[in-house]
Amino acid sequence: MIEDLRARLSHAYLWNDDQTQVKTSVYLSKAFVMKPGSVVDRYYYDINFPKGHVALKSFNAEVVDGAGVPVPLHETYLHHWVVARYYQRIGAQVSDVSSTYDVDNNLDFKIVRNSGICQNDSVGQYFGLGSETRGTATHVPDPYGIEIGKPEDVPAGFEEKWMLNVHAIDTRDVVDKLGCTECRCDLYNITKDKSGRPLRPGYVGGLRCCYDETQCRVKEGVVGESRALYLRYTIKWVEWKDDMLPVRIYIFDVTDTPQSSGGSITHYCRVEYDVEQCASVMANGRCIDSKTTSLVMPRAGYVVYGVAHQHSGGTGSTLYGEDRRVICSSIPKYGTGEEAGNERGFIVGMSTCYPQSSSYISEGETMLLESNYSSAQDHTGVMGLFYMMIADEVYKPELGSSATSISFSAVLIILGVAVAAAVVLGYQRRARSRDQYQPMLI
Repeated sequence: MIEDLRARLSHAYLWNDDQTQVKTSVYLSKAFVMKPGSVVDRYYYDINFPKGHVALKSFNAEVVDGAGVPVPLHETYLHHWVVARYYQRIGAQVSDVSSTYDVDNNLDFKIVRNSGICQNDSVGQYFGLGSETRGTATHVPDPYGIEIGKPEDVPAGFEEKWMLNVHAIDTRDVVDKLGCTECRCDLYNITKDKSGRPLRPGYVGGLRCCYDETQCRVKEGVVGESRALYLRYTIKWVEWKDDMLPVRIYIFDVTDTPQSSGGSITHYCRVEYDVEQCASVMANGRCIDSKTTSLVMPRAGYVVYGVAHQHSGGTGSTLYGEDRRVICSSIPKYGTGEEAGNERGFIVGMSTCYPQSSSYISEGETMLLESNYSSAQDHTGVMGLFYMMIADEVYKPELGSSATSISFSAVLIILGVAVAAAVVLGYQRRARSRDQYQPMLI
């Protein structure tokens, strides 16, 4: 049954529109086996991905079982999935699955990072979400696209490939679901990170305590069932055309602490941080932890898309311009039920920004990133990332053959309405009715 499912999902193409020719493929990752309390944090190299010079239009993903049924977050918590781009030397032999990020200092690999400012291998991915993945829009509006597979960009002797990282935690029959999903070190009985280094003093929870094959504490006497799961991911794309506008991807991190030295700026993005319980309730009855950082935009552009990534307890994140204008504000949606996509207490979606008018960020502009969490209780290993798509140009309809054709059609419609009105006036001499013509937009 599982092989049948893989066969059906490995190449599922759908032509949504004869004009835009949007293609859709649905793929399955390799299986990862989980039991109550277990953790998977795997890197899958050379995954199935569209080939050629194309424009990516969306990327969505979710955890499913062997029958293709979506798995709810209260059974398997999807901490995150990320997809990264890289070039691999033709003919190089590498493992297709690993528990570690194996491309550092490897001459057979060249990582292709996004355009963001974080350094030291932090948040260099092209796509990535977590528990909110089912309820968060990822589509890139026309005529924009994420351009990949451009032949002249690939170094000689290399080929473009893609890597998928899946971090999932099985929370069936654990003693503390929130504590396990927040990777509290005491629940995992961890004192050293996956490299064998002792945890720094005061580190009580986060990614260093829930790496691949660690185990969160389960209830006494539980003998859990193991099961094979998959990440099912859906990609939409179109063949690249010269009239498309490419976007650049930026991922900003609220933990970024820029430091200037010798005329250059180094960005230390820690990715995760802790929220301490508030000492006293605010006047409005709420406790909010607000974390901010100032970031300088390295290159000017127009905002095409924006969305934040937060964990349970998050109340929203906003990116402000230098003049305190809101560039994008992203708010979490919490589930209210038990079914997959609406799990109570979990973030099941994040609101997104698709600016209707041009939202411009200047080169060198100092932005303020704010990430808010409820501090009614402690939270460990939370995140405050902001994902943006920026274009060098904004779409401006031009007067060409198609525009002229539309304008000519509009003239014919207007003339037709005028003639009809004249006939009506000639025969019945009524007052003219209000013109119902709607202007066409290119």
